[in-house]
Amino acid sequence: MGRARYIPRQTAEVMPDPFASAEEAWLWYSRCQVARLEGVRCAGGLGLAERPCDPDDIVRAVMGLVRRGILAVAHLSVLGRFGARLAVPDPAAGDSQIDSRLWTEALDRLETVLRGKGIVA
Repeated sequence: MGRARYIPRQTAEVMPDPFASAEEAWLWYSRCQVARLEGVRCAGGLGLAERPCDPDDIVRAVMGLVRRGILAVAHLSVLGRFGARLAVPDPAAGDSQIDSRLWTEALDRLETVLRGKGIVA
């Protein structure tokens, strides 16, 4: 069987609203995960903006980068920790410079992939 490919789902006549950045896409994914863990069932077309992907498409892109060795376990740790907080690393609030650097590196690498798929504008 061939490799699965990303094909955006078009709903009615509403054009999808791509994310402005990979950071925005990751935090959206993280909010969706928090909602899932709280038992919320997700259905398309109910949000304020139609998104060009499912939340799982974001994590698939991240895991693809991990499989190719572009993201390390340290990057995943920082993405997961700050995603669960629904906040970005802030050295002024006591977060380390290393966390901030890893966050920036991970999102920079993710943005390239998401931009290629039309998820990020």
